[in-house]
Amino acid sequence: MSDSCDACGSSVEDALARTIRLSVDRSTVDEQRLCPGCFAEWIDRYEQQMRTEPDVTIDEENDIIVD
Repeated sequence: MSDSCDACGSSVEDALARTIRLSVDRSTVDEQRLCPGCFAEWIDRYEQQMRTEPDVTIDEENDIIVD
C-alpha cells in the first residue's frame, strides 16, 4: 500500500513510512505519517529543540505557559 507523506506530500510505501504521534494525558494531540527524509528532518528538529531551554512564564491565573 502506498500513501502520501503529511509533510512533503510525496508517495511513500508502508514499509518506509514512519508515524509520529504526540499524546498528552493519553489523548492524541497530533499524528503525522512521514517519508524517510521528512522523518530524519523531524528527528533533527526535535533533538535541536530538546537541547534549548524553553521560555516558561506564569500568567495572571497561575497557568504555566511554555514556548
